[in-house]
Amino acid sequence: MLRVKVCGLTRSQDARLACELGADAVGFIFYPKSPRFITPDKAGEIASGLPEHVARVGVFVSPEPVEVQAAISAAGLDAVQIHGSDSPELYSALPVQTICALNLPPGSQLRDAEMQAAGAVAIVFDSHAPGQYGGTGRLSDWQLARELAARLTLILAGGLNPDNIRDAVEQVKPWAVDVNSGVEAAPGEKDPEKLERFFHEIKDYRGDRDAD
Repeated sequence: MLRVKVCGLTRSQDARLACELGADAVGFIFYPKSPRFITPDKAGEIASGLPEHVARVGVFVSPEPVEVQAAISAAGLDAVQIHGSDSPELYSALPVQTICALNLPPGSQLRDAEMQAAGAVAIVFDSHAPGQYGGTGRLSDWQLARELAARLTLILAGGLNPDNIRDAVEQVKPWAVDVNSGVEAAPGEKDPEKLERFFHEIKDYRGDRDAD
């Protein structure tokens, strides 16, 4: 069964709609340079109004473990997604699961991804854009993603939207998908129609969860 994470949330109404449509996880970005930045305290306020079964994921870029620990407490996180770190083992002592975000340049090999993902419970396979960490709107390398999905717990990200999500799932066969800019009206603001279309397009891959 395909799982779905809706990331880059900054508004309560968007988070609630994502959950109503069947999101398995919601993502909050704690990287100050992101246009979708949110403070852990604000994320905690939003998360407090969501169903318990929906995982709260905090997204970080090269953070210090103490920073992550503070955000876990403030936002009530269930998992953390780490970008920009070649040493995910630094976060192995955290009380929640760690997801490793891969941002591989063109020409990367399977072994490069496997080395970066060591110690993580899952990997987010995103598109490569120098200086950017997620929300680029660019497609990732689906061929490499497919190879990784056959060997690792892979969450596919990178330019996913209602128009390409079916092709992405068919080609890559990921464990989960992670959508952000592809369902936005503006950075940090989800478009309800796009979000609804996104879930509609993948309902056939989600068992009975989103059946009409």
